[in-house]
Amino acid sequence: MTADRHRSPRAPGTGGAKVVAIDGPAGAGKSTLAAALAQHLGLERLDTGAMYRAVAWAALEHKVDVADAEALGDLARHTVIEVGTRVVVDGTDATEAIRSAAVDAAVSAVAANPAVRAELVARQRAWVAARDGGVVEGRDIGTVVLPDADLKVYLTAATTERAARRAAQRGQDTDVEEVAAQLHRRDRLDSTRRDSPLVSARDVADDAMVVDSTGRTLDEVLAEVLACL
Repeated sequence: MTADRHRSPRAPGTGGAKVVAIDGPAGAGKSTLAAALAQHLGLERLDTGAMYRAVAWAALEHKVDVADAEALGDLARHTVIEVGTRVVVDGTDATEAIRSAAVDAAVSAVAANPAVRAELVARQRAWVAARDGGVVEGRDIGTVVLPDADLKVYLTAATTERAARRAAQRGQDTDVEEVAAQLHRRDRLDSTRRDSPLVSARDVADDAMVVDSTGRTLDEVLAEVLACL
């Protein structure tokens, strides 16, 4: 894989990057890269995708129709979400549950809800403000949530590789082709939603760098990103 420095990222301020935004499609390796960067930079990490999954899981648990915009927005405003090493939703450890196929099927509709996005974006910005920085991963971090981030990375990968990675996470009996179809559907839904859509590698923020993780190790990708600091 080659890393395409699509555009030159804005130079971090004195002392290095305090706010790092990592965007990209599902399965590109955002969480793995974010964890490595956070450890290297001594920052905390926030997986914003887990927040949307938490709301999707809560909706399924409370039998809230994800197509009911008002009810879903109200649920998001009243759901207590803690995202760290574990994901806790209203006091229940849902770390594994939010990665289920049922949540996979519901999360794009949840993420497309403007009221849900408004609530979670506010929480994400508050999280960064409270820590004076952090490594934040998601779909719209560099473009919407944290447009003034010190470093913006758009991480992508070939659909076949993304599907293989997701299938490996789910277990040996997972059909890679089925996962690929699910990823394609989610990419389409996330990129066509009206509110804060997932952008393609061609349309990233002007000051973001694009990295393709296809066929590359974590160390190779991490070294490429750290070279910009």
